[in-house]
Amino acid sequence: MKIVVLGGGISTERHVSLVSGTSVCKALRSLGHQAIFVDMFLGLEDFEGPLERAFDAAEGFCGSVAIERTAPDIQAVVASRKYKSPSRLGKKVLEVCALADCVFLGLHGADGEDGKIQAALDLLGVPYTGSGPLGSGMAMDKAVAKRIMESCGVPTPAWRELTYTGSDIPRLREELPVPCAVKVVGGGSSIGVSLPETRDELEQALREILSYGGRVLVEEKIRGRELTVPVLGGKCLSAIEIVPPEGMTFDYVAKYQSGAEGAREICPAPITGAERRLIGEYALRLHKALGLSVYSRTDFILDAEGRAWCLEVNTLPGMTPNSLIPKAAAMEGLNYPKLCEKIVELSLEERRREAAGA
Repeated sequence: MKIVVLGGGISTERHVSLVSGTSVCKALRSLGHQAIFVDMFLGLEDFEGPLERAFDAAEGFCGSVAIERTAPDIQAVVASRKYKSPSRLGKKVLEVCALADCVFLGLHGADGEDGKIQAALDLLGVPYTGSGPLGSGMAMDKAVAKRIMESCGVPTPAWRELTYTGSDIPRLREELPVPCAVKVVGGGSSIGVSLPETRDELEQALREILSYGGRVLVEEKIRGRELTVPVLGGKCLSAIEIVPPEGMTFDYVAKYQSGAEGAREICPAPITGAERRLIGEYALRLHKALGLSVYSRTDFILDAEGRAWCLEVNTLPGMTPNSLIPKAAAMEGLNYPKLCEKIVELSLEERRREAAGA
């Protein structure tokens, strides 16, 4: 198949997306597919010649990328683009997608997980991987997702949505409960997330997070074990426990760096059968309630009493070879290239059902 793997973009998760996308592209090429990697924001500005020849590009435009220790400098990325346009889609992106049999969405964060690119591809009639625009948008908006959790009986920590400016911070410093979790409503990869324990830390968190936007979720902090449950093709894969380094939270560095700074990921998670069934049931229930399809990954906290609290659901979770879904799929005998191909196959089936009105 001719497959365009879209990655990059200009969200705060750009670095992660670049690694996910190029990894998926290489995996699909190893199985014989004509896969190419296209940065959604930069596009094909350096490609010359007939567009259909892009699928013959050596190594599929896969360069050498890595997840940096810090979030990307989006302003620098924008300034580097040769194609000067207000569009968040790079040169020839939609045109090359229209020539593909499928578009694999290796995007994370804004413009990728929020349903925008899905809607654009739907209008073009181009099949793509994962969930559709509506489910993607609802899952990406943490406040909307919380409301869906509550409506379908999936326990979630007590929360409050608020929009604020710098002038509100002194009041919020005294008003909000601590400890708590403060999260940008549309963020991911633990960027724009803080876990203040004191009022001084809360004030600092509110000031820092304001740079990502003034709409946030303030959530009760539940202490316990961090677990995640992938869903693939309508069934749960092995639950995974995430153990941050001693004295650290599961932040951007712990999530993506190896060694002493990186988190340990235990698959399958060492939990009881009852706990496994419980969080699996919740993950599937939320997946269906949001109208998601093909795959997702739902994050939980398991407290000391064995109660599971849902934090959020990811519709385009990380897809590097070392990401959580590939680790869980490996427990089912599905290696990384086959997992990527499986996602394409399931997605094409889903798009056919949607086209038929099923």
